[in-house]
Amino acid sequence: MNEQRMPAEAPVLPGTSEVSGMPGVPDASGVPESAGKPAVAGGAGPRPGPDATGRDIFFVSNSVDELGGVTSWSHQMARLFAARGHRVQVVGIGPAEERQSLGGEPAYPVLTLYDAPPPKVRPVTFGSRFNPVERRRRGAREAGMREQAEKLSALFRAAGPGAVVIVTQVWAMEWVTLADTAGATVIGMSHESYAYSRDSSRFRRVQRFYRDVDRMLVLTQEDADLWIRQGLDNTGFMPNPLPFMPDEPSPRTAKVVTSMGRLTDQKGIDMLLDTWAEVAPRHPDWTLHIYGAGEDEEMLRAQCTALGLDGSVEWRGRTGDVPGALRAGSVFVQSSRGEGLPLALMEAMAAAVPCAAFDCAPGVREIIRDGEDGLLAAPGNTGELARRLDTLMSDRELRDRMGELARERVRRFSTEEVVRRWEELFAFLER
Repeated sequence: MNEQRMPAEAPVLPGTSEVSGMPGVPDASGVPESAGKPAVAGGAGPRPGPDATGRDIFFVSNSVDELGGVTSWSHQMARLFAARGHRVQVVGIGPAEERQSLGGEPAYPVLTLYDAPPPKVRPVTFGSRFNPVERRRRGAREAGMREQAEKLSALFRAAGPGAVVIVTQVWAMEWVTLADTAGATVIGMSHESYAYSRDSSRFRRVQRFYRDVDRMLVLTQEDADLWIRQGLDNTGFMPNPLPFMPDEPSPRTAKVVTSMGRLTDQKGIDMLLDTWAEVAPRHPDWTLHIYGAGEDEEMLRAQCTALGLDGSVEWRGRTGDVPGALRAGSVFVQSSRGEGLPLALMEAMAAAVPCAAFDCAPGVREIIRDGEDGLLAAPGNTGELARRLDTLMSDRELRDRMGELARERVRRFSTEEVVRRWEELFAFLER
């Protein structure tokens, strides 16, 4: 890690920046005021343009192309930094089980360390600790990790002054921890809420592997403060940038509710179907379009049939035209059990589509202001979410008002603003 690192802070989307006035955007230090860090004047630090000499920036993730929001975020940020004159490389630990299209060949180097998925960690028990077979298996895995970490070390050593290593997922940090990062700034990220992480095995790993990084970044101030209370006082926050701002918003004339996300337990499509079972009888002329694929698809389709919803639900699979899919709808719904700062909500709002969502994370209420540019329901309360959908589906004037306001307000997450904040954070951490 950078030997001149400052005391840590916390990144998860806290507060409003006095520099930008943008909710959820840190000041130049990237540190919430609650972390006791000094403020740095806006505009401090280099702002390289396409013709300037930039930094070496490495994104290290579980995979370079696994299906999910972290992959989309990594490549969006890689493109943005490359356009600013930085030298960017994206590194994955292993191949993805479910791949997503990167939209063509990236204009920056992409590397995967393992040709096949690395051996998984088995819990160490009292018996396995002394089992010779298990000890050999653990030893072989650790030796393989060190070998692959040396590839990272070679990349980092070849980097120029001011290099930054951004580790997007804590599993990938296990390899970066073994690598030589001397002279580089290391940033570890969590793209989920504190509460969702706390209920998973990732919680202890974040505490272990992110404790000594130059900065841990989360998506909201609220989550940053919670991590700081756990002793990770190097935590700060940084919002995701808006993926796109379509020139043509939705006309909100089609009687379509849209959902978009992986068909996994986290995204709560099972709860969405229960919600739709309450709403559909009141609006027989409306259809629910579900975009996405995943391991739960067969089970969810069976649930849909059992609830008698086959006539009002369309399974659209993956789409290569997210803006077009959103413009085709008049309401967007998100039923997740856990989120970070959900890009799908931002994308829907950019398309001027009003959203109804479970208030399952600080990042959700950072994006949606309940009753103003969208509607929120208590997490897991399908009856309440059904009422929120019914409100939007029943009132064209309300949909139009909320949709237009959502499109205007989501501009605070513009790529220009977020990239500028990142570059100010790089300059601050380098001091």
